[in-house]
Amino acid sequence: MARNINTGLGRRHSPMAQFDRLPRELRQWLATAALPWSATSALRHWQTALQQTGGDTDHARAHLSRLEARCIARDSAHIWGSLHPAATPANSPLRPARRATQFRP
Repeated sequence: MARNINTGLGRRHSPMAQFDRLPRELRQWLATAALPWSATSALRHWQTALQQTGGDTDHARAHLSRLEARCIARDSAHIWGSLHPAATPANSPLRPARRATQFRP
């Protein structure tokens, strides 16, 4: 008796299987990352950095670290305030634009 094998639904891919398919250098970087990156997002940024430098993995790791530092600076200022040590200074060119929905006391 055949089951519902011929379905139009796609197969689900587990996040761990996606992680396992990443390049070894990227998996090593993700193991020490401060933020919980998705495999899809990390791979997209990794490939962009590799294309910019002709395959330099050291540059790709540094690129991901800079992206992560920017995210941490933005989020720490938003969550814990501008006095948090990881917050970006107000006069920094890395300071993100204020969101229109942000609460202003």
